[in-house]
Amino acid sequence: MSLGRTDADGDDESIVAEINVTPLTDIFLVLLIIFMVTSSALTNQGSKVDLPRADAGAGDTSGVVVTATADGKVEVDGRALAIDQLGGVLAAALQRGPSKSVVLRGDRTMVLEQAVQIMTIAKTAGADKISIATAPMERR
Repeated sequence: MSLGRTDADGDDESIVAEINVTPLTDIFLVLLIIFMVTSSALTNQGSKVDLPRADAGAGDTSGVVVTATADGKVEVDGRALAIDQLGGVLAAALQRGPSKSVVLRGDRTMVLEQAVQIMTIAKTAGADKISIATAPMERR
């Protein structure tokens, strides 16, 4: 806050207070950067999977993330569970979220039957849209 006088004669009654918004703007920009970094880290949570490669553009990654590893383990938003628990957990997660979409992050070596089983369970749990997460193709 800066103080200044409006009159040249120096009356105390004429002091004007001004708020400097530059430090406030700096704080907001730092907070914005922190939120951007943490939100990108949250989308990559869970087990490490080797995603299949595709030449498709970046799609919508919002929704409930189901991760399926090569050894058959299943996670919903980073929480490990058995395949028979998947329907109930997905239904509850889809009810809480704003969109009824599911993103399947499956290892590229996983069995196709398991992917179809997970997509069927997601559809039964109330998913309107099911996406498969991919990694960009390597250019040669």
